[in-house]
Amino acid sequence: MNTKCRQLASIFFALLWVASTAQGAELIVSAASSLTNAFQDIGKAYQKAKPGTKVVFNFGSSGFLVQQIIKGAPVDVFASADEETMNRAEEKNQLLPNSRANFARNTLVVAVPKGSPLQLKALADLQQEAVKRIAISQPGAVPVGTYAKEALEAAKLWDVLNKKYIYTQNVRQSLDYVGRREVDAAFVYLTDVEVMSDKTAIAFEVPLKADILYPIAAIKKTRNEAVALDFIKFVLSDAGQKILAQYQFAKP
Repeated sequence: MNTKCRQLASIFFALLWVASTAQGAELIVSAASSLTNAFQDIGKAYQKAKPGTKVVFNFGSSGFLVQQIIKGAPVDVFASADEETMNRAEEKNQLLPNSRANFARNTLVVAVPKGSPLQLKALADLQQEAVKRIAISQPGAVPVGTYAKEALEAAKLWDVLNKKYIYTQNVRQSLDYVGRREVDAAFVYLTDVEVMSDKTAIAFEVPLKADILYPIAAIKKTRNEAVALDFIKFVLSDAGQKILAQYQFAKP
């Protein structure tokens, strides 16, 4: 992350800190980009159910968010798009004991612009000459990129397609590239395509060795432990799961 990004992040969290101190009942939730639409609706439903509580979201790649948390950003709840990133937070002693739980499951897909003439049915089809640019989030930093790389390596295509990759900061950036037809295909989640179905379409599901599970946990340094735990309970409840299902997230 460059100096300007770090400065903007610092200003953002400073403002959140001031706001939360002033209002007292504010909950700061850092969540993976792929959760943006679903969690915004969950936040509204939670605030309606718990008058006086305000939920403020910070969306981004899971890897970037966990680095913010490790560096001391004032976060109450963290929701990751993979278990590995949450494991990193746990190894760094950032999680409130016994607060972690898996709350959703997703599917990795290759998306194309709506109406694309390309005939893509499997990873091997990405070798077609007509496929010039493939959006993929940074492996190792963004879960969807890591999943994509694992799948391509298993198919012995990672190095073969190397010159076609357009690396992105998160899954929503990859999706935007597809929607604007700036790439021919992209590795994203099923749930992402659903929120931009007017501009993107699913070419095929990408086979993976393990399920894509989303964990959530309260941060040990939370200033609102009771509210943080209650928010997690709401996400896991029938009401929270119903909202997630509306965005095509499956139960874990």
